[in-house]
Amino acid sequence: MSHKLMTMRARSLLTAIAVGLGLALAAPAFAAEGQREAKNVSFSFEGPFGTFDRAQLQRGYQVYKEVCAACHSMNLLYFRNLGEPGGPEFPEAQVKAIAAGYQIQAGPNEDGDMFERPGLPSDRFPDPYPNPQAARAANGGALPPDLSLITKARPGWYGTLTQLFHGIGGPEYVYSVLTGYEDPPPEIAGSGPPGGSYNPYFAAGPWIGMPKPLNDGQVTYQDGTEATVEQMARDVSAFLAWAAEPKMEQRKELGFQVLIYIAILSVLLYLTKQRIWSRIGQH
Repeated sequence: MSHKLMTMRARSLLTAIAVGLGLALAAPAFAAEGQREAKNVSFSFEGPFGTFDRAQLQRGYQVYKEVCAACHSMNLLYFRNLGEPGGPEFPEAQVKAIAAGYQIQAGPNEDGDMFERPGLPSDRFPDPYPNPQAARAANGGALPPDLSLITKARPGWYGTLTQLFHGIGGPEYVYSVLTGYEDPPPEIAGSGPPGGSYNPYFAAGPWIGMPKPLNDGQVTYQDGTEATVEQMARDVSAFLAWAAEPKMEQRKELGFQVLIYIAILSVLLYLTKQRIWSRIGQH
């Protein structure tokens, strides 16, 4: 291969890398048009060694149950998950009591009829609406999204490099939307849809069909924590982060063990290589 051809290929490669980095760095500008980047909130489960705060997850479930569950489903979550390791870890008796507080449609029975029974730990979280049409009719035409994977489906940060170092920021996005209701700027105050609320953090915004869901003191926490809007938003965001990745702690633990194994293996391979090549050098 000629030197000229190698130089041209090297330049092409550098150009491609520069363009890629430029797009990665420019991505926030494209995404930020009409949407603010999520607020920077610190969570206990961030980082390679982060873990979920059990008390926070339990409070977050309470916020979901008493506020969010009226409109939003969590179709991928079972009541039994609330008592499993790595999650809220409610006692078994409390999980059964939580499930029994719901009426679940079951059947058919021997007569071919559907019936309702108290929930069991093996049941999924019930949907607040019987079908999407009913959900739209109750919410002015808007379909409330399922929250099972919302923190993975909605990024809070944009740009390849940003997400590489900080993650997608899904919990931060949820927190920002819940605490991001504002009065609209005067120049667009009258341009919103009927019943819409101004929220510059909303991904499809800045107008959102969901009215402000949280107010100070709306929930009475069983552990005595003061239920401010910020506290409730932080707690339910953490709960939704766990729902999206219920095995996160186990995954991190396994990853750490793999890194230790690779480090030990690398040392052994290096020592083996040194021993073998030292013998060859003597000849």
